Order: sequence, then C-alpha cells, then structure tokens
Amino acid sequence: MSEAERKVGLSWRERLARWVSRWLATDVQPRPAPRTDFERLSEHLCPADVVLVEGRSRVAGVIQTVTLSSWSHAALYIGRADALADGDVRRVVLDAGWPPDTQVLLEAEMGDGVRVSPLSRYRGEHLRICRPRDLTERDRVSVITYACARYGTPYDMRQILDLLRFFLPYGILPRHWRSSLFEAGHGDMIRAICSTLLANAFASVHYPILPTIHRGENGEMVFVRRNGRLITPRDFDYSPYFDIIKYPFFGDDVARYRDLTWDDDAPRASRPARGRRSMK
Repeated sequence: MSEAERKVGLSWRERLARWVSRWLATDVQPRPAPRTDFERLSEHLCPADVVLVEGRSRVAGVIQTVTLSSWSHAALYIGRADALADGDVRRVVLDAGWPPDTQVLLEAEMGDGVRVSPLSRYRGEHLRICRPRDLTERDRVSVITYACARYGTPYDMRQILDLLRFFLPYGILPRHWRSSLFEAGHGDMIRAICSTLLANAFASVHYPILPTIHRGENGEMVFVRRNGRLITPRDFDYSPYFDIIKYPFFGDDVARYRDLTWDDDAPRASRPARGRRSMK
C-alpha cells in the first residue's frame, strides 16, 4: 500500500477497484484519422445535448461488444459557466476548477464518479451530438440541474467488476459470478454509470428516450419508462426523439464530392473481418 493510500484510509477493495478502473480506462486503440470537425461541433452545441463518444479504451471495447454499437460513452453538455443562468449549476462548474469560458460536460467517469470535464478532452475523438427534439427551455434547465445535483456521486463499482468479467473465459466462471451488466434493478441505484445518469435526468422531466409503449384500456397509447440501468449510450442514437447531428471532418465539402481529391493508386481499405460489425 502506498503512503497516499494509507493516509486516505482506502480499503483493499477500494484500492483494487481503483487499479481495475485505471486498467479498464486505458486507451488500447490508436487515435483514428479525424472524422469529426471538432471546431464546428463545439460552436453548435446546445445545453442538454448528449455527446456520444466512440472510445478507444478496454472498457469501450467491452461496451461496444455488449451493446453492438460504436458508442461507449455518453456525456451531458452543460455549456459555459459564464453563460449559465442557474446559480447552483454555475457553482458546480466553477467548483470543478475550470475557467468560466470553458465549455464543459457532466459525465460519470469510471473510477472518478460524476464530474465536470472540459469538452476539449474529446478533441480528436469520434463524436456525435444527440439533441432532444422540442425540449422546452424550462425542462432543459431542469435536466441540467438534476444531473449537476449528482456531482460527486461515486461510480458504480459493481459495474466495474461486471465489465472486468468480460476479460475472463466465460465458461469457467460460476453462474453466480457471471455478468449482471445492464440487469434491471441490479446494483446500488445511488451510484452512477454514464448513460444511467443521463437517462434519469431526462426521465425527471418525463422526456422519452426509448420507452416501452402499451395500449391502455381505452386503446390509448401509454408510455412506460424503462429502467435507467437498461439505457446504454447507443439508445440516444437510436431514439426517435433525439435529432442526430454530425459534423464530419470534411465540413460542407461533401456537397462538392466530385471535386474531392482521391488517390486512386493507393491500396483500398480492406473489408472488415468476418463477423465484425461496421462502425457508425
């Protein structure tokens, strides 16, 4: 045990969870060629937009495999502290130590819990904006306020252990050790994972993501809210209630696609390996 850990009095379980979370969060894939115009995306973001991140870490690969999606992380765009009207939200951003003109996100980060991060940390990553369509300004503020009220909430450590199990041969694990990842009602609901935090924030104003729909006794359509733990980053991409906004690296040049410069003599990109999904 290090001297720093002895001082804060961490248990062996907490030290193990920290080590595992750091290992899972380590990037193992190289940064790809840019596919997102980060400057344009930054300029057009609106408060309460959901920012999806493809991710290149070990845990990103697990989430992508489990959810059959490119997206492994979701964060809520708050805005800039100097443009925030809500005093409590502004205080959360300033307490995080970022300058007032910094564009910030609220996200549940493995090992760190719910925290405020600068948007610039995702420069060069593959990103997508999911914008809640027709969300009123009042509800927009409520969603951000709800999420910011969870600032400092610890990450669900059971989720970390669930993710770690994907790196072990599934067949040798006892059944009660096998993953309960994304099971309804599992885990400490006070703790957070990235998509659950955002799902609960939108649920607080009854804004739908991917609800279950039933017919009522009189034939009317009745929306049933899904358990927040069952919401994954891809669900914001799939939701018919969120507008998908892309800012490709080539900007508006695709309108002049016949004028793009192609190297026809270069070897063509190989086909994806059999069984691998195509990336969105």
